[in-house]
Amino acid sequence: MANNLFELDTYLIRRKVLKIFGGSFHTYDGDQVVAFTKQKAFKLKEDIRIYSDESMQTELLSIQARQVIDFAAAYDIVDVENGVKVGAARRKGFSSIVRDSWMLLDAQNQPIAQLQEDSTILALMRRLLSNLIPQRFNLRAQGETKPVVFRQHFNPFVYRLQVSIPRECGLDRRLIFGIAALIAAIEGRQK
Repeated sequence: MANNLFELDTYLIRRKVLKIFGGSFHTYDGDQVVAFTKQKAFKLKEDIRIYSDESMQTELLSIQARQVIDFAAAYDIVDVENGVKVGAARRKGFSSIVRDSWMLLDAQNQPIAQLQEDSTILALMRRLLSNLIPQRFNLRAQGETKPVVFRQHFNPFVYRLQVSIPRECGLDRRLIFGIAALIAAIEGRQK
């Protein structure tokens, strides 16, 4: 099941309902749960873990903030099974105030892709109207024409994020899943 997760072209990340402390998310391929994400509560530095299922026996990825407080926060994404850093995601500080924007970095911290909220006008409306207008992000790798699309589904009670990856996408699927989990945890918490 874990190997299947990083081969999917489309999946849905859904926040677990009635979770008081921390965040928990299920990832679905259709009706089948293919991953479980747990965001640790009461941590000074963000700590998110992705497991193959809710039993949390097999940890797949770890996402950890580099610093406690950072306006342009950077999060390392590590493949726990192999002990290898896949890459990182760095929030673009000032530009993210109006329109969420992230830079994806490779394992050597070199920029390889940009994730950005769909439009400035819609982003401003979202900030004023809360979660009445679902977010949409486009992830564009350098040199690629079709973006990876992250689309929030409108639901005032349950956060759901649909991820659609073009088949020809050259980005590491673990890095894409890591930024999707990060968006679900951080952006979903802001709603």
